[in-house]
Amino acid sequence: MKIDDCIAFARANPVCHLATVDGDQPRVRTVLLWFADYSGFYFILLSPKSVSAQLKTNPKAEVCFLNHPDDIAGARQLRVSGRMELVNDRALQERATKDRAFLAELAGRPVDSLVEVFRLSHCDAHFWCMSDVLKEPALAHVHF
Repeated sequence: MKIDDCIAFARANPVCHLATVDGDQPRVRTVLLWFADYSGFYFILLSPKSVSAQLKTNPKAEVCFLNHPDDIAGARQLRVSGRMELVNDRALQERATKDRAFLAELAGRPVDSLVEVFRLSHCDAHFWCMSDVLKEPALAHVHF
């Protein structure tokens, strides 16, 4: 398994679940991958949301991408754990605001000052499928 396999799978299945920690309580929500490359997995979040505060307090996170097959026997998931970093890059924030213009419509106001770009990096990733149900300790992992 290589990082290229992880990037390709995530790009093909961008709707994923993000797990954070809120105090001692795990929190999971569905998010949309913005893009992925060799530097990590990028997500667009809005600063007023609790997920943003959770990641700033504890940057440890995990995302799970699923291929959503018609037959559950063909299900495959990619789990990626690492650290979420707030990316302070004005050009990326402007691009994110343009790429997610629908967020302003949903919020009923401009969101350009609220857009935050987070990157999941320092990652440990592995694939899992139904035939791996009792094999988790033996699964191949990639670190990047």
